Amino acid sequence: PLPLPLPLLLLAVAPLSTLGGVPALTARVARAPMRRLARARGGRVGVLRGSSTPESAKGAVHTGDFSREFHEELEQLFLWRRDVRRFRKDPVDPKDFQTVLNHACIAPSVGNSQPWRYVVIEDQKIKDAVTENFEKANLEALSDYEGERKRTYAKLKLSGLKEAPIHLAVFCEEDTPIGHGLGRRTMPEALEYSVAASIQQLWLSARSLGIGVGWVSIFDIEDLKASLDVPDDWKFIAYLCVGYPEEKHTDSELIRHGWQDRLDRSKMIFKR
Repeated sequence: PLPLPLPLLLLAVAPLSTLGGVPALTARVARAPMRRLARARGGRVGVLRGSSTPESAKGAVHTGDFSREFHEELEQLFLWRRDVRRFRKDPVDPKDFQTVLNHACIAPSVGNSQPWRYVVIEDQKIKDAVTENFEKANLEALSDYEGERKRTYAKLKLSGLKEAPIHLAVFCEEDTPIGHGLGRRTMPEALEYSVAASIQQLWLSARSLGIGVGWVSIFDIEDLKASLDVPDDWKFIAYLCVGYPEEKHTDSELIRHGWQDRLDRSKMIFKR
């Protein structure tokens, strides 16, 4: 078992600088292979501890009621959230990044299992290996298409791996004892859905701070897990590029470049 007093779990796969007051692992420990590090800590895996309560919530008094004005602003946040591919290379404010991670870790989860495992990648060699993995997988994906669709695919920018200052891999700990299995007996995939909810919370929090997030999913997953050296029972969910966007849009890249329009809502909402 991994007895975590708080849901935030960051793996150091390279020397980490302090993020918003979270103590960094030493370079010596951070460079150790993760499984050896796990054994050395009696099963723990490079945990960076930070507050489970966002700084913005500390000392704040709120009734739980929200104004119409807030709701209208929230709608704008939804509209301006984009899957970012083009990033500036300047570093993200560490306190803001920590806030975003904290918000991700107060997301809902089945049985309060909190199965998300966020891995911050700072080692450039690992970033390069991940980028190479993507480029190979993307070339293979291109071969699945023909004609105009293939030409359109080739023009799409599908990752910001080379530009984004932060790489963040997200996993689901499928064998977590946290939550005691509640809600998972007939629907074990609810753990993965919980991680997706956490990512959406991270995404919206980041956008509210002017930080862009791009979700990359085109990889050889086994090679990716090998590069990151994570436990076998961690299922890969997402690889996120994080940084300040070069551009701001309310329409997605895929719509702008003619890949796929938004569906009419009537095709997605039903009554019984």
